[in-house]
Amino acid sequence: MNNNFKGILFYGFGGHARSIADVALSNNIKEILFVDVNARSGETFCGYPVVRDLPESLPEGWIVFPASGSGEMRKEQLEDINRRGWITGNIVSPTATIGVGANFGTACFVGHHSHVGPNAKIGDACIINTGAIIEHDCVINDFTHISINTAIAGKTRIGSHCFIGAGSVVIDGIKVTDKVTLGANGCIVKDIDESGVYVGTPARIIKN
Repeated sequence: MNNNFKGILFYGFGGHARSIADVALSNNIKEILFVDVNARSGETFCGYPVVRDLPESLPEGWIVFPASGSGEMRKEQLEDINRRGWITGNIVSPTATIGVGANFGTACFVGHHSHVGPNAKIGDACIINTGAIIEHDCVINDFTHISINTAIAGKTRIGSHCFIGAGSVVIDGIKVTDKVTLGANGCIVKDIDESGVYVGTPARIIKN
């Protein structure tokens, strides 16, 4: 996992972007720029500028990072980054632990005190948020957000564009289809093959 960038352009300036910036700064990244269509004139974050418009070009050694908390928006941001021929990368907290053989796509965020276990596979533009645990041999597909203090037990497969809410648990060996939202503190104890919103322990669907 490479955090050795000269600078980072964050595509977005919501709360999630600020959390990523915190991790970037803890990796001694010295130069940061936020771009957000809702930026106010003269706005800054910890002294770093927030502007409305993407630049025409970037300095050598910079990456662009899709910083939206929304999976759909991160997908659009990543597609735009690729169209422009810009480089992206993964941003990993120095307090996170990465198991042997773990594999990441691009534009992934791994937050403070999180863990990705051995032989786990993480897709593009995934969020492994603060304190989350992804255990051995798990597969987390593209644009999925594993929220704070969530535990995903071994050999579990989570689809793309999923959101697993804060403090939730998914027991070992479970398969979860695409576009599933699990509310905070929920627990998935059997496979989910229908997209929708789930809550509770055991998780039950409330909206499809």
